[in-house]
Amino acid sequence: MARLGDIATYINGYAFKPSDWSDTGLPIIRIQDLTGNSYQANRYNGEYDKRYEVNDGDILISWSASLGIYIWGGEKAVLNQHIFKVVFDKTEINKSFFVYQVQNILENAASQAHGATMKHLTKPIFDSLPFHMPTLKEQQYVAAVLDKISNLISLRKQQLAKLDELVKARFVEMFGDMLLNPHLWPETALDAVADIVSGITKGRKTQSSELFEVPYMAVSNVKEGYIDWTTVKTIMATKSEIDQYRLMPDDVLMTEGGDPDKLGRGAIIREPLENCIHQNHIFRVRLDRNTILPEFFAEYLQHQKAKRYFLRCAKQTTGIASINMKQLRALPVLVPAIEAQKIFADFVTEVGRQKLTIQQGLDKLEVLKKSLMQKYFG
Repeated sequence: MARLGDIATYINGYAFKPSDWSDTGLPIIRIQDLTGNSYQANRYNGEYDKRYEVNDGDILISWSASLGIYIWGGEKAVLNQHIFKVVFDKTEINKSFFVYQVQNILENAASQAHGATMKHLTKPIFDSLPFHMPTLKEQQYVAAVLDKISNLISLRKQQLAKLDELVKARFVEMFGDMLLNPHLWPETALDAVADIVSGITKGRKTQSSELFEVPYMAVSNVKEGYIDWTTVKTIMATKSEIDQYRLMPDDVLMTEGGDPDKLGRGAIIREPLENCIHQNHIFRVRLDRNTILPEFFAEYLQHQKAKRYFLRCAKQTTGIASINMKQLRALPVLVPAIEAQKIFADFVTEVGRQKLTIQQGLDKLEVLKKSLMQKYFG
């Protein structure tokens, strides 16, 4: 056994200020650039300490807000604060083995992190975290096994992404560019073709003594184009609240806020859990299926006409954007012929079957990887 501080030197990034930002120069690597949540790249065009330089293949660890380890795969860049650059200058170690084990360590260390809303690890705690240090030969074996599984996981994710691209291509092929509307589809406000409601408020006060524990959809469950069932929370609700907010098959769920590039994201909930409801930061859109189908609408939300509308009318503060009920009701929606929508919906259903098969294989691989990580590093 060793400690993380014995393995390498960890250089914290520089505290770049907004006044340092530029449109030219080297990219500034922030946590959101590593997590994929960045919608705007910042650059720096000036002198800098070489300690903060990051090159292709360097290993980076975010220790605040979002704990994670990453291998930088981009151009030469400079490092922002709250991220460590790892310099292997203390002992001989397999880099892949290091990455896998630190990934496992950070997941376990989240419970030790300070801050209720923003998690972070202090440097003393980080350096003192225990690290399994087998022989270099054993490290290479473990890394090779986990690399093989990780490559298969990556391949499955690529397959899913290609199927999503196929749906997008089919959508444009059938209906044209939504922004340009070359087919001259009629346009209407969303509230003319849908019933839209906000959800239940957590922490509200109720006079009723009879409460029932039911599952509810939170913002974290609604991704762009799909429902994430990884963690489903429950809430105590009255019978009237359950009746009011109960989700039905093929309802479209939309988030009211988030990163600007993901604003207004939506997904169809195909098979809601019994008595499943939704929280107040999610809008439930129940469409008039004689006019517009959920498969068409859910895909429509991912195209530029809808995205630009939301960005134009959204309230934005510190990188977070939000829309309200009035704005959502006024969302302009193009309405193609229902027969064409049905053909597209059938296509989406068929692709969905293929995605389900791939997803099931992906889930098994991720369970296997997790169990092996526990075996090697637990």
